[in-house]
Amino acid sequence: MELHSLTLHALRELIIKKEITAKDAAFAYTRRIGQVEPEVNAFLTLTPNKTIEMAERADKVISGQPEAGQPAPLLGVPLAIKDNMCTEGIKTTCASRMLENFIPPYESTATRKLMDAGYVLLGKTNMDEFAMGSSTENSAFGATKNPWDLSRIPGGSSGGSAAAVAADMCAAALGSDTGGSIRQPAACCGVVGLKPTYGRVSRYGLVAFASSLDQIGPITKDVEDCAIMMNVIGGHDPLDSTSADVALPDFTANLKDGIKGLRVGIPREYFPGYLNLPQDWKQALRLGERSYFVSPGIDKEVFAAIMEAVNALQSLGAEIKEISLPHTGHAVATYYILATSEASSNLARYDGVKYGYRAKEHEDLLDMYKRTRSEGFGPEVKRRIMLGTYALSSGYYEAYYKKAQQVRTLIKRDFDDAFKDVDIIITPTSPTPAFKLGEKTADPLQMYLSDIFTISVNLAGIPGLSLPCGMTGSNLPVGMQILGRHWGEETVLRAAYAYEQATDWHTRKPGM
Repeated sequence: MELHSLTLHALRELIIKKEITAKDAAFAYTRRIGQVEPEVNAFLTLTPNKTIEMAERADKVISGQPEAGQPAPLLGVPLAIKDNMCTEGIKTTCASRMLENFIPPYESTATRKLMDAGYVLLGKTNMDEFAMGSSTENSAFGATKNPWDLSRIPGGSSGGSAAAVAADMCAAALGSDTGGSIRQPAACCGVVGLKPTYGRVSRYGLVAFASSLDQIGPITKDVEDCAIMMNVIGGHDPLDSTSADVALPDFTANLKDGIKGLRVGIPREYFPGYLNLPQDWKQALRLGERSYFVSPGIDKEVFAAIMEAVNALQSLGAEIKEISLPHTGHAVATYYILATSEASSNLARYDGVKYGYRAKEHEDLLDMYKRTRSEGFGPEVKRRIMLGTYALSSGYYEAYYKKAQQVRTLIKRDFDDAFKDVDIIITPTSPTPAFKLGEKTADPLQMYLSDIFTISVNLAGIPGLSLPCGMTGSNLPVGMQILGRHWGEETVLRAAYAYEQATDWHTRKPGM
């Protein structure tokens, strides 16, 4: 039995039953990291001493645990953390030269909750710099590679976390999602990723990109693991002014209740003419006759996988309905005005004065600011700061930022209206499978369009989950996105679990 290949819940059961120790699990993952990390580059910081210390602590707790007691939900389980969450005494770089040597003096709420649940830290994962990107190619410390095909991207910005989970270098990981940064890499790497409702998980200690959009969430090997992680990290936090004081349910309680009678929405903006699909739609798709029933930007194999998944949901008792999200076409433009504007404001603090990188040579204070920011930030971060500063500047604020906020309201209303008729919404997670490294770096607009199906979810603040639903002919994973109402993670997870149990896509592993 290879311990590193087990799901979180299977590994935890072995530890709790004392069939293995937490140190056994920690050593198994440490060995696995040693085998595949040089090829994948999923981690920025490994914490071997901390890993053993936390595993030994877990073993002491387990050895003194009464048989009838309830052990902590993650006791002894080795996890990884995206490197934009503060970890006290451990480097938090955001994959940027600007924070290359930054060691936080405090712990983020999400990682503190993991500690309270007994987890074992393996290390901090690679990402797009300051979470700005869709491919993890924007890291100042080298790109992460997709375990399914090392010539391809793992998605972004949480690409390190997704690749680590897919390559069995951790039992699960935390990521952050501002416009698809958990779900898109989960789809590219063939794992499960959940962006919770905005306000469900505390952002305290998460290095800010766009404060009204950022949300922490789990990346896991299966849906049950995702529910377990949400039970730990969710809940109100007085340290975060945007954290909602909403009751946290047990996300595992109704996971296995099935989906008979569940109303599933298919947006016509993504699948024009879905209800009028020809009986031989697979043959039509093979022949290239696609323009009348599928958006041009969706890869044919992605479309086919999503349609098969919808059919599977219907066979499980779900009711399929066509819905409309009429302002979908404005989501990308709206997002890249609002997100860059907030980034411009949030990243103004990195000026070389109090902490972080400072240019060594400069003539005066203004020159120090210029050189520090020019040398400390990478090209994509500078591009977004400039876009956001322009959108907020005098004479352009109302034309861009204010107008984008108004359109954001319309996008949210689209979802509110749709959820009057359906319980969940199905879309692709990404319009294409994982693309080649370097394929889109020269064309930022094409890169931004990689998040076309995920961006509107952050604008509306609703929960969204990606899970594997197929493989391409090139053996690359395809992800299906399930969206729910505000605070509707239970329904999303239940639908995902039902589909997962009826298929075997989540059991596929990259051949590393």
